Amino acid sequence: MDTPQVLPDIEALPGSLATLEWGGDPAVSAVVVAVAPAPEEGEGVQPRTGTVEVAMRYGIDLAELADRTGGSAFAGTAGDVATVDLPMAHAGGDAFPWSDLPRRIILLGIGAGTIRDLRQAGAALAGASRGLDHVLCAVTDGAEQAEVSAFAEGYLLAAYQPPRIGSGADKVKPAAARLLLVGASEAGVEAAQRSARATWLVRDLTNTPSNIKNPAWFADQASTLGRAASLDVTVLGPKELAAQGFGAVLAVGAGSVSPPHVVVLRYVPPASSRHVVLVGKGITFDTGGISIKPRESMVTMKTDMAGAAVALATVIAAAEAGLPHRVTAVLPLAENHFGGESYRPADVLRTLGGRTVEIGDTDAEGRLVLADGLSYAVRDLEPDLLVDVATLTGAATLGLGRGMAAAFATDDELAQALEHAAAQTGEAVWRMPLVREYLPALRSEVADLRNVPIDSPGGGSITAALFLAEFTGGLPWVHLDIAGPARATTSRHEVTEGATGYGARLLVAFLAALS
Repeated sequence: MDTPQVLPDIEALPGSLATLEWGGDPAVSAVVVAVAPAPEEGEGVQPRTGTVEVAMRYGIDLAELADRTGGSAFAGTAGDVATVDLPMAHAGGDAFPWSDLPRRIILLGIGAGTIRDLRQAGAALAGASRGLDHVLCAVTDGAEQAEVSAFAEGYLLAAYQPPRIGSGADKVKPAAARLLLVGASEAGVEAAQRSARATWLVRDLTNTPSNIKNPAWFADQASTLGRAASLDVTVLGPKELAAQGFGAVLAVGAGSVSPPHVVVLRYVPPASSRHVVLVGKGITFDTGGISIKPRESMVTMKTDMAGAAVALATVIAAAEAGLPHRVTAVLPLAENHFGGESYRPADVLRTLGGRTVEIGDTDAEGRLVLADGLSYAVRDLEPDLLVDVATLTGAATLGLGRGMAAAFATDDELAQALEHAAAQTGEAVWRMPLVREYLPALRSEVADLRNVPIDSPGGGSITAALFLAEFTGGLPWVHLDIAGPARATTSRHEVTEGATGYGARLLVAFLAALS
């Protein structure tokens, strides 16, 4: 079986055009104009940027066209789409005013024009333009950089298609059109491309089947991508892990024929104000180990390395953006399988930092590899801030559903910065408490800690976070439990079915805002 290409190839958005140039260009399949909801009941949808100019060039009343085409279903709210295919010529053969212009007009609702509305509108356009060649879009003409970025980002994210492994068969659905933005901020376009590349990379890696994506494969991909981005890359194999004392990572990976690895990628700008270390959970497949999962729970477990993919994509995006902070990504990679070498419930492991952990559940393996990753960061990397990201607990999804991550932070300033980044990117978070009164439930009679509570107080995402906090060395720390939003059962707006890529855009925005 061929190994799928994981390098994102973004061709959907080449840049922007300074003026409207449609005539005589057969490659332009459609023209997109923005409309907004009626200000009062009984009035028609309202024209927005470019709509009047398009109406004049075509010699038609677009508001009337919207009413006749979309009816009550087309209200101009964010993501509403009405497509109009104009006739070629009169019955008598006379040409229409639009004879040398694209015959398809896409009326696109942008709602109130907020960042969220524009991102949703861009996503809707990606769906409406599938199978077309080039689409000329006036929605962003004269818009602010953040507005351009949100619209283009929504388009690119919704245009994503997962890697397909087959015998040369066509993709499940046609690709979205190449989008030509009129009068758009180049900086906004570049920011959208950068964030989309990061998200696409997370999706590609996470969607890759686990018979291909073992720890060695992931380490090789991370190394290739990191070096291409001019990062310093270190790959630790089983011998190096044993020599350095990565006891938890080695135990989790012991049951698999594919041994564990740890990858460290460093971005060092010319001058930096602080050092941020990102640790991402990289379980390339999770059977649950000896505490084996039910079949239904195992089906999606090729996505259990999404945290490591997010950390990788974030450090690459930080380098591309030239962020002022040093950023290091630590990726502990293992396959949690079962076999003669598997670790067992009631085993006691010695982690990298020397602390011992009694195993209560081998299916709580993510916190173990993160414990070694965090301990490595504290011991060897001298961070000013620790951030970990992981598909960690089902409890987080029970409390918050699939739409947002559970976020934990050691101080209000970090939590507020994360929430601001979430509002900016549309990748929602909800701050959860670190309830210290729950910590005794993790104490063990035979070791320093248990990996799961013996008498659970409830709040499984909280006790998992408290476990991780024991390995942070008291440093400022943010923990993102993305078990819910990392995967989706259906596509909605810019979120695609399967691996969503959640977290990369959020963390890049978070890092960019740090002082």
